[in-house]
Amino acid sequence: MYKIFNFSPGPATIPYEVLKQVQKELINWNNLNVSVMEISHRSSDFINLLQNMKNDLRELIHIPEQYDILFCQGGARTQFAAIPMNLLYYNETADYVNIGHWSLQAINEAKKYCLPNIINPVKKKKDIFYIKKIKNWHLSSNSKYIHYCPNETIEGIAINEEPEEPKLKNKIIIADLSSLILAKEINIKNYGLIYASAQKNIGTAGLTLIIIRKDLIYQNTKKRKEIPSVLDYNIISKHNSMFNTPPTFSLYLSSLILKWLKKIGGIKYISKINQKKSKLLYNAIDQSSFYINKIIPSNRSITNVTFSLQEQKKESFFIKKAQENGLYYLKGHKIIGGLRASIYNAMPIEGVKKLINFMRDFEKNYG
Repeated sequence: MYKIFNFSPGPATIPYEVLKQVQKELINWNNLNVSVMEISHRSSDFINLLQNMKNDLRELIHIPEQYDILFCQGGARTQFAAIPMNLLYYNETADYVNIGHWSLQAINEAKKYCLPNIINPVKKKKDIFYIKKIKNWHLSSNSKYIHYCPNETIEGIAINEEPEEPKLKNKIIIADLSSLILAKEINIKNYGLIYASAQKNIGTAGLTLIIIRKDLIYQNTKKRKEIPSVLDYNIISKHNSMFNTPPTFSLYLSSLILKWLKKIGGIKYISKINQKKSKLLYNAIDQSSFYINKIIPSNRSITNVTFSLQEQKKESFFIKKAQENGLYYLKGHKIIGGLRASIYNAMPIEGVKKLINFMRDFEKNYG
């Protein structure tokens, strides 16, 4: 089979080893002679799968016992509404940090349920974008939490600082880690709540992971009466993420990816690989006069590398020739254009090196 490398930002590439296992088990999972898509989510086999997933997650990213793990549906966008509905009462304030498209989407949704104090730390100096240090953010004195998306997949800009005290003044930190979860080491104790849609590093679309401090679920005495039951963290937790029928296939595939990640060396190992991949690609861009990245190195994404050509009219041709060479989905998001290589966990170094070689050949032939 012709080897291709998929640089899609999400749904993203899945480890080939995992796909082969899915193919093998598709019509006979767990020796039941039926597909995992056909069995009851309340069967002992599936409940065991769910518990094993939780155990693997706790082991991989060191989730303390005072945190609950919830599996939800609706993608990260649903959590833009669910978070303020669960954690804020009417007319309460929360700090929302805006560094890009998904930050802004969360802000716009939150406006329906609270009074967001919007922080805009992205600045520009000599045509280069950077983000102000966390200690220089103007936080509201009465906000209930700070919400931020540390990695913007569209712009390729990132907050690579850890949200540690005393920078954030004892605030509850909430993070959209959709594009960073499982890609680097994080300290769960720095956060009150983490959420991540699955279709980048966890698995397939249809599943959203929530890691939440238990006191934020059970000690919230103020409850909005209009919150839908399927979005109520208390109800989801009490029903072991099965208040309604969960996305069984997405959970199954995600469980395989967690096993794969443990097998290859866990988060410490994959973090080093991801750093190496992004460094190789950024070096190729920086050493060229043909390719451009306008983000200060300390605020560059390790998972979504955005760049453009000096001659933008050649970008469509670049994308066409790249695909002919087995390099797929390098077109930048329609909002900002340009080019983008998403290099999540399942993208091997081999794929990044092939892209770099193609970029050099393209510059030599068409630059």
